[in-house]
Amino acid sequence: MIDAKQVLHVARLARLELAADDVQPMADELSSILGHIEQMSSLDLEGVAPTAHVVPVEGKLRADVPEAPLPREVALSQAPRHTADGFLVPSPQA
Repeated sequence: MIDAKQVLHVARLARLELAADDVQPMADELSSILGHIEQMSSLDLEGVAPTAHVVPVEGKLRADVPEAPLPREVALSQAPRHTADGFLVPSPQA
């Protein structure tokens, strides 16, 4: 399915450097992957709901609910250097 010329083209687009010895094995691997995709495309998936995960997701993230901001004094309390307005950072070297 995938030949060496296509592998080199994709590698160039992806800015990947492939050794000459790696081109044919990569073509074989990519062809195998496309073969699996072709096999999945032939399945009858009528009535199967799309999903992002094949197993239930454990440890879901909490809902993103706005909360009161951290008081300025607390936020600045761990900073090595700060002013009343914010953090002090070193100026960039020229």
